[in-house]
Amino acid sequence: MSCVSSRIEKGKIIGLDFTKDEINYARQNNQILSLDLELSHRCNLRCVYCFAESGPALKDEITLEEIKDVIDQALDLGLKKVSIVGGGEPLMYPDFFKVTGYIKEKGLDQIVFTNGTLITEEVAEKLKADRISVVMKLNSFDPQTQDFLTEGKNVLKRIMTGYENLCQVGYLDDEELTLGVESVICKQNIGELPKIWRWARERRITPYFEILTVQGRARNYDLLVPIAEVKVLFEDLLAIDQEFGYNWTPIPPIAGQTCQRNYYAILLTSLGKIQPCTGISVEIGDIRKSSLKEIVESSEVLAQLRKMPETLKGPCGSCEKNVDCYGCRGSAYNLTGDYLASDPLCWHNECDLEVTNSVLAQQAR
Repeated sequence: MSCVSSRIEKGKIIGLDFTKDEINYARQNNQILSLDLELSHRCNLRCVYCFAESGPALKDEITLEEIKDVIDQALDLGLKKVSIVGGGEPLMYPDFFKVTGYIKEKGLDQIVFTNGTLITEEVAEKLKADRISVVMKLNSFDPQTQDFLTEGKNVLKRIMTGYENLCQVGYLDDEELTLGVESVICKQNIGELPKIWRWARERRITPYFEILTVQGRARNYDLLVPIAEVKVLFEDLLAIDQEFGYNWTPIPPIAGQTCQRNYYAILLTSLGKIQPCTGISVEIGDIRKSSLKEIVESSEVLAQLRKMPETLKGPCGSCEKNVDCYGCRGSAYNLTGDYLASDPLCWHNECDLEVTNSVLAQQAR
C-alpha cells in the first residue's frame, strides 16, 4: 500500500495540488505556493471547535486594499492558489466577491471553506462565475448534533439548502471545480462519519475529515476522541474508499490526504499577522510592518518547518513515514507547546500514548 501523498493526478499530489518538484523548490527558495487567507473574524455561528473563537468582527481588521497588496506580494514569491479559510465566515465579509474577483483576475486557483448557511441561489451563481471551489462544513446528519457543534439553530437544513443551490448551478458537473464537505472528528459525530464519507463519495464530493486541534473554543468542551478510535475510523474510511477505487495509508491529521502545507504555505490573519498555519498560532510577522518577502525570508520558524523531517523530534523524527508525513504540527504545538514535537495524536507514536492520554484527559476537564 502506497502512502497517500504518492497519489498523483495530472502530475499533482492529491490533496496538495502541487507537484513534488514545485513543493521542493518552494521549500528551498522561500517561496509561497498557497496563501491561507482570513478575511474577517465575523461569523454567524459559534462552532464549539472553532480555532479562532470567531464571533463579531475585530477592531482594525485588514482592508480590501491590504488584502490585494498581500496577494500581489505573494505572487512575486510564486503564489499559485488562495484558500479563503475560517477565522470567521468568509461569506459574511462585505467585499468577499471583490476579493475573489481579484484572485480570478490574477489567474490564481481559489477555494473557500464556508459553513454553507449563507449560500443562496445568487451566491452559488457568483461562486461559480468566479471559479471558486467550495468546501462546506458538515459534521452530522443529525440536526441536534449539528446544532450543538455549531451553537446554531436549524443549521443542517441551512447547510443542505446551500448544497442544493451549488448543485443547481452545476458544481458537481464541473470537473475544474471542487465541491467538498469538511467534518471535524469529535465524540459527538464519530459514529456517523463513515455514513457521511460514503454519502460524499457517492455524489463525487470530496470529503475533508480532520482530527480536532485543541485550540480556541475546543479547549472548553469535551470533544476529543481516543487515539485508538480515530485509527479505527481512518481504517473504516479507507475500506469505503477502496470500494470506489481509492487507496491510501491511514495517517493523521486528514483522512485520505496528507498535510505538507508547512513546506509551502502561510496564513494571513484578519489582523494582518502572518502565521505558519491555523494550527500553529505563532506570529512570525505583520504585513503592516514588513513586506511578505522579508517575513518569509527572516522567519526561523518557517525555516525549521521547511527543513522537516530532519528538525522533527521524538517518534516523528524517526518515523519511516516522515518522508511523506510529519503529523499535525498544530496538534504538536497546542498539546506540547512545541511545533516540532512528535504529534501526540498519531497512533504510530506508541511510546507517546501514555503522555498523550494524560494530556487529553486534562484538556477534557
